[in-house]
Amino acid sequence: MNRIFLDVHALQTVPPSNLNRDDTGAPKSAVYGGVPRARVSSQAWKRATRTYFKDAQLLDPSELGVRTKKVAELLAARIVGLDASIAETDAVRLATAVIEAATGMKLAVPERKTRGTKAKAAAEAGEAEETPRSKYLMFLSARQLDGLAALAIDGATDIAAYLKDKDNKARAKQIADTGHSVDIALFGRMVADSTDFNVDAACQVAHAISVHRVETESDYFTAVDDENTDAESGAGMIGTVDFNSATLYRYASVNVHQLAANLGEGLRDDQTISTPVRRAVEAFVHAFIASLPTGKINTFGHHTLPNAIVVTLRTTRPISFVAAFEEPIIAGAGNGHVREASARLAAYIPEIERAYGEESTRTWVLRVGSATEGLADIGDQASTMSTLIKAIGSAVAERMEKPA
Repeated sequence: MNRIFLDVHALQTVPPSNLNRDDTGAPKSAVYGGVPRARVSSQAWKRATRTYFKDAQLLDPSELGVRTKKVAELLAARIVGLDASIAETDAVRLATAVIEAATGMKLAVPERKTRGTKAKAAAEAGEAEETPRSKYLMFLSARQLDGLAALAIDGATDIAAYLKDKDNKARAKQIADTGHSVDIALFGRMVADSTDFNVDAACQVAHAISVHRVETESDYFTAVDDENTDAESGAGMIGTVDFNSATLYRYASVNVHQLAANLGEGLRDDQTISTPVRRAVEAFVHAFIASLPTGKINTFGHHTLPNAIVVTLRTTRPISFVAAFEEPIIAGAGNGHVREASARLAAYIPEIERAYGEESTRTWVLRVGSATEGLADIGDQASTMSTLIKAIGSAVAERMEKPA
């Protein structure tokens, strides 16, 4: 298959906010170009992107996966859903055996629940034993869960003997390692206990950083007790919350040919290989552009969308344009950062492509406002996000269907 890389670049201004906190509660930061920058981790934006798939109904639940330690509980519910005659405790036992056979991971009741006075009290009260869990988050698609549930029912009479059969065990492994959901195909899966169960991520997401120097500020707040009388002065509580504001450069890259390999032949047998890949690409571009980490969002209400989007389609390698902002932007009086950031990006893109011969196959631009006019000639102008996404999906499908 042709090598295809889709790069998504965004300039996005966020007001006072704390999108992604560190262990002290302060907004995450990084030093770049010798000055402190606001930072939003790739994990935070990947989580926001995955959540947006579901919340915005960009993808059907059957096209998505679930990442959880409660995988036995999740599979047990699937088993009972397929065969209501199976008791819940038996379903958990079947689910545990099948997951261990399919993934090589041992499931166990969390240790904190098996010791101490609380566990004894629960036992005396006759509470049900805690469901076994995996040691770390397990990522399985809806189709994989359905397939494993059906297999568990097939072997329900004696699951231990059923899974000792080499063919049945191989079938369990095959179910768990095919039929990947869109989010697994994009963001990958790692299982330390069984490396052949891993899925290489088709998508790479950079930590978003501000294009300018940023200092963290603190908001001192008070809350009044509603039941205080006039004789009771003062606040019911006081505290501080850290925040910053920034114009961020965001970047992500999708290795389309890796995505195609991860998805396999798609969700239906009658689909061409480009159909599920196009759907996944369009959903990712939409979700990455529109999603937003929700840290402290009730406090700051930082609901913004990007000022400008640049998407490039390449057949050589991904290229981030973050070096355009290695020298931090200094805002002029009343000019903000977006105008200069757009001009910097517009100047840097053709320069890096000329110097290294890495010209894109296609480039699209979606921008808002006069401050982003510098990007007008970088690529094909899209008037709306909808037209941008359709154009990208069409170009990816066309490129995939060309002879290698």
